[in-house]
Amino acid sequence: MKPLSVVSVGAFAVAMSTSSQAFDEAAAVGLFKSSKYSCTKCHAINKDKNGPAYHKVAETHKGEADAEEKLIRHLTEGKVVKLPDGREEEHQIVKEADPEQLRNLVQWILAQ
Repeated sequence: MKPLSVVSVGAFAVAMSTSSQAFDEAAAVGLFKSSKYSCTKCHAINKDKNGPAYHKVAETHKGEADAEEKLIRHLTEGKVVKLPDGREEEHQIVKEADPEQLRNLVQWILAQ
């Protein structure tokens, strides 16, 4: 009976790891690089710019049950952010017609 339970646990772990990466990377990168939103102006994946690197954003929110919702609000509400030089400005609002594209982008950011 024990081998079956080990297999079940292993199958569950694989299912959970694949479900956490159920985003469309090409679509997310396309939105990230879109000149319409200019995410690349302030963010990069592995390098801080005016905004934090996405791997730092992912690390900051790791394990938070509401991480997706927090980032979606951040991207859609245009709150004021503080830049490294001390200036403050409103964060660019992502007005995506399809909320699933926005959720996909956030899932990709959190996977970095």
